[in-house]
Amino acid sequence: MRVVAAIAGVILIALMLSEFFVTFMLPRRVRRDPRIARGFLRALWRPWRAFARRLSPATADTVLGFFGPLGLVTQLLVWTVGLIIGFALLEWAAVGRGFGHGLLFSSGLFLSAEGASGSTAVHVIALFEAAIAIGVLFIVIGYLPAVYGSFSRREIAVTQLATRAGSPPAAGVILHRVASRERWLELERDLRAWEAWAAELMETHLSYPILGWYRSQHVNQNWLAALTAMTDVAAFVTAVESDGEVEAAELTYAIGQHALSDLAVQYRVKPAPVDRLTDGQFEKLYRLVESALSNPVSGEDAMERLRALRDAYEPKAHALSQLLALDLPPWLPPHAEEQDIVRLPGVRVGRTSRDLVG
Repeated sequence: MRVVAAIAGVILIALMLSEFFVTFMLPRRVRRDPRIARGFLRALWRPWRAFARRLSPATADTVLGFFGPLGLVTQLLVWTVGLIIGFALLEWAAVGRGFGHGLLFSSGLFLSAEGASGSTAVHVIALFEAAIAIGVLFIVIGYLPAVYGSFSRREIAVTQLATRAGSPPAAGVILHRVASRERWLELERDLRAWEAWAAELMETHLSYPILGWYRSQHVNQNWLAALTAMTDVAAFVTAVESDGEVEAAELTYAIGQHALSDLAVQYRVKPAPVDRLTDGQFEKLYRLVESALSNPVSGEDAMERLRALRDAYEPKAHALSQLLALDLPPWLPPHAEEQDIVRLPGVRVGRTSRDLVG
């Protein structure tokens, strides 16, 4: 029986340490994800999301916003308890007293609240447990600033986009802002900045998937909407201009589509069909920017080109929005069907507390 307990303890400790290493230290590939962490988060997320859907939008966003930090703490708790139980099994196998005593003893050692006493085997086990506990502590101390630094940089770009594209962001607002030839040239600078932001977002969310559950401080803003809106603009510009005329848009579209594809794989979602842009909305946007184009394609060709570009990323963005309970942005703001697209809608963000979480 003691041999079985020792083997089970070693397996449990190895499993917890491998999960911890992959989650906190290893820059993961797209398909590499700790099974326990992923399964545990999914199991908690589904009832959490179902409960939030019964609440008002502002309250639901507040409730959903707690999940990211709590999910991180819960993962740490699960791995810590797993390590304590694993070492308790080893100590029980070595000493032979009751498992309850071994569990209490192991907890005290892991939390540095008790010293080792007894045989040499117990001292060796206690030494390994204390060393692992200190290592876990130092790794977590280094991990949290990286996560929250990535979150802060992400949210700066999300907030900046609100003043340019509205809140929630809409590609039509940005296209309206650059509808003159002079402003159209300025769009290239924004596209290159978005390209860098999308690349950083992809890398941070692949390395730290828990960031996907961290929400923005404004109810009508989120990182997925910002990424999708940026990709919308790049796709539209790529579709309406002849090939080679808008390299910045083509590159930004490529990285946006790449990011959404990799994140869809990372979060294990299946692309779901969605149509966010009607023919009438496309025609309105095309008329809006036609005079600013240097070498435009015809409206019909542009519509077909844009449809092909959208098919490559919109289903993945929609699947991510369903999983994470994040709203995708519209192509046009709600009032655009009744009047011209409002200029500078984002300057109103933050003037009242109604759009703030909490």
